[in-house]
Amino acid sequence: MRYVTRFAPSPTGPLHLGHAFSALTAFRRAQERNGKFLLRIEDGDTSRCRPEWEALIYADLRWLGITWPEPVLHITAREEIYASALQRLDEMGLIYPCSCTRRDIQNAMSAPQEGAPLHQDFGPDGVIYPGTCRARSMESFNPGEAIRLNMAKAVDLLGDVSRLSWQETGPYETGRHHLDAAQLIHGVGDIVLARKEIGTAAYHLSVVLDDAAQGVTEAVRGADLMEATQIHRLLQALLDLPEIAYHHHRLIRDENGKRLAKRADAKAIAKFREEGLSPDEVKALIGL
Repeated sequence: MRYVTRFAPSPTGPLHLGHAFSALTAFRRAQERNGKFLLRIEDGDTSRCRPEWEALIYADLRWLGITWPEPVLHITAREEIYASALQRLDEMGLIYPCSCTRRDIQNAMSAPQEGAPLHQDFGPDGVIYPGTCRARSMESFNPGEAIRLNMAKAVDLLGDVSRLSWQETGPYETGRHHLDAAQLIHGVGDIVLARKEIGTAAYHLSVVLDDAAQGVTEAVRGADLMEATQIHRLLQALLDLPEIAYHHHRLIRDENGKRLAKRADAKAIAKFREEGLSPDEVKALIGL
């Protein structure tokens, strides 16, 4: 099987040094294996994505010496695929609409429990959802609501989930990892699969469908997404998608140890270009 990986940025701001490290890591792994490197544009957040940011992504990556085949996949062109997957999950009885805001969830988790101390449990998506809307069916869905996966039902449907695994090839926790039912139910919870409209998939759903559609064999991404891999392996199993490997690399941090984000404009690749640095000098900044 030919090696295929991808870099999937969102055009919501300038690429920074962390993006450069991830893209170059993926590109080099593809080159070393005589494989294919793909670029995918995750433009699902239509309120924040801009054509000028997308154009800058192309310019920055080409300046770094990265090439990719055309056309580039845009996730906004795949709404029918996402809607079809949600319909399939609905037919299995695994999803439900949720009207809860972040404040609703915070308030529910902070409410006094009989005989229990106040606390909040956090998973890959933040505070673990308390299940307020879990009894609802998709027949009651209203536009603008989220759609959640009933994790307990999903785990029950799959049976012994410990038989499902994935290979981690990165520098952290390298080796074979297996799903754990209790961790999925209590440590991850009912994740959001879509927001606002049926065809607008949230990250966890779109990424597994898009990786499968593009024939990705290894996802190269930051270590901050490692905990989400269990979710993606579960969704692959539910939707009969192929298992892929994952390579979680180190994060690029600033001088204070803080992970770079797009708002950290001073670390933007474009600024280094404008200041006259060469691609090799930028690569040196990130240890490549």
